[in-house]
Amino acid sequence: MMKKIAVIGAGTMGNGIAHVFAQNGYHVNLVDISEESLNRGLTTIAKNLDRMVAKERISESDKTETLGRITGFIDISKGVSNMGLVVEAATENIDLKLKIFKELDIACSSDTILATNTSSISITQIAAATQRPDKVIGMHFMNPVPIMQLIEIIRGYNTSDETTKTIMNLSLKLGKTPTEVNDYPGFVANRILMPMINEAIETLYTRVAGVHEIDTVMKLGMAHPMGPLQLADFIGLDVCLSILNVMYEGFKNSKYAPCPLLVNMVAAGKLGIKSGEGFYDYSQSRKAEIVSSQFK
Repeated sequence: MMKKIAVIGAGTMGNGIAHVFAQNGYHVNLVDISEESLNRGLTTIAKNLDRMVAKERISESDKTETLGRITGFIDISKGVSNMGLVVEAATENIDLKLKIFKELDIACSSDTILATNTSSISITQIAAATQRPDKVIGMHFMNPVPIMQLIEIIRGYNTSDETTKTIMNLSLKLGKTPTEVNDYPGFVANRILMPMINEAIETLYTRVAGVHEIDTVMKLGMAHPMGPLQLADFIGLDVCLSILNVMYEGFKNSKYAPCPLLVNMVAAGKLGIKSGEGFYDYSQSRKAEIVSSQFK
């Protein structure tokens, strides 16, 4: 039985993935490039577990046991040694992911499954950087990982039935709902979500309505729990731009072209919650406040 997992990247998605595996009894090696990044990720996991304890969803001993199953590494070769599965959750950058997968292919045993949490990049292209394309697969977790139910399971061109079955079953053991999709830009989740977010930004850009009004229409009129502009801030405007660019390049279709306002905001460093400002102002707290008159 696969009980030892490595996660590459201790950021928002990586620490969430490590949290979920550890909470479900798996021993997790969490790998990042610095002690500082690792400590930040482990601190986030501890805080999220504290919230679960406060809500009486888990006990204090559950929290202690979960944290005890996670070990930090800054040496990738040591961190992935003798693992049944490695899940890459690094920045959404194709060159970085290809570099990581080439390293993983060398450092991991031949039967290790290599998964990527990419939200849009081709699994087939990533798999081609390895000598085991049949054992490379997409595991696209949703954010926040400990809460969201879905895992989008993406088969590359050469991903085997055996690998897919193993990862589907593993996802069920995490208490998640795995949904199998094929390898095309944006997969299913972002192919539908990102054009909606982009259109909301375009609606703001052309001054049809303001931030609050656009988000209110979608929340109250379409029963969305969060408006598209606030959701974009939560995802990260840089991530939204990256995904749209992948789809635009992949399909060569102008409907996926990022709105100029999104491009300018990312260039200006207005990335949403992570930078303290996006379509909303988060400088005082994570509560969304209208950022300025330019968006009204």
